[in-house]
Formats: sequence, structure tokens, C-alpha cells
Amino acid sequence: MSVRTEPTPNPNAMKFTADSLIFQGNNSVSVMPGQTSEHEILNELMQLDEVDNVFGFQNFITVNKGFDAEWDILTPKVEAILTEFGF
Repeated sequence: MSVRTEPTPNPNAMKFTADSLIFQGNNSVSVMPGQTSEHEILNELMQLDEVDNVFGFQNFITVNKGFDAEWDILTPKVEAILTEFGF
């Protein structure tokens, strides 16, 4: 499997797109600080100190980082979680 990492217009958000479905159906899911999700992959991403919130839909997850976080450090951590889940 492979994941493409793409910047978004928001410098604090990065889009991670898989070549297969991560989430079934036509509903998006988001997790904000203090929340949990039925999707364990989102819960694991939220456990990363640098992550502020996450949004997922079908084959992508957008990760929003905290203002002090650096993408050079955070991106490999996000990719490792996606790989752990088979993406």
C-alpha cells in the first residue's frame, strides 16, 4: 500500500491519501481534542502530541498540527501509524 502526502491551503494541515478506502460510506469523521472515535486509526493519530485534530473521508485523512509542531517531525509519525493500519 502507499500513502501520498499533500499540503493543503492551511499550513497547519496536511492531507494523507491512501490508494484504498480507509473509511466506508459517504460520511466524514472528525476528532477534536478530548474526543474519541469509533475509528481506532483516528484515535491513535490524536495520541500524537503534535496533532491538534483530524478529519477523515473515504481514502484520506487530514491532520491538523499544533502551531509549534513541525511537519518534518510529525509526517513520519503519521505515516508510521497509517502503515501500521495497512495503508
